Amino acid sequence: MLFNLPAGDWAKGERGLACHPDRVEEFRAGVTLAIAYAQVLGNTQINCLAGIRPQGVDDETVEKTFVANLKYAADKLQAVGIKLVMEMINTRDIPGFYLNNTAQALSIREQVGSDNLFLQYDIYHMQIMEGDLARTMAAHLEEINHIQLADNPGRNEPGTGEINYRFLFEHLDRIGYAGWVGCEYKPLTTTEAGLGWLKAHNAI
Repeated sequence: MLFNLPAGDWAKGERGLACHPDRVEEFRAGVTLAIAYAQVLGNTQINCLAGIRPQGVDDETVEKTFVANLKYAADKLQAVGIKLVMEMINTRDIPGFYLNNTAQALSIREQVGSDNLFLQYDIYHMQIMEGDLARTMAAHLEEINHIQLADNPGRNEPGTGEINYRFLFEHLDRIGYAGWVGCEYKPLTTTEAGLGWLKAHNAI
């Protein structure tokens, strides 16, 4: 599975450091720390959160900072056999989050130019931001190295909202997705009761 690079002070509302030009050294120190944790835990991939766009910084500087930080992290992780993924997050739950759709992520990936940078595709976030889930995952299967899920609205377990997860699970099998699908939802009632979706959606 995976964990996130250090994302700053979560209690103060920080959601990543990678797009902040004044915190590059802190980001790089976080890469070193993450590698140490991953080698102990046996993780083979690490997620980078772009962060909330810093106020008063122009678009070009924010983008260049993000690209440079991703290149640094991808290179350092590749040297020790760990893959880097980046996650697109909706701007309703996290207003101002810098990386928020697939097209933007693909553009950033092209600029980074590393074969060790992939997308983490969170179905919940992308349903809110762009929809067209099945086609997008099929079109960019080679760039997606991890998938996460929750239903929408509510961010609860599959079967509680509008997303047709039975279809999407079958679709992922059809297109040959071989990675993990992580569950990042809030149980509607209890954790145990919420797990009933696995059988209902033919996921076990």
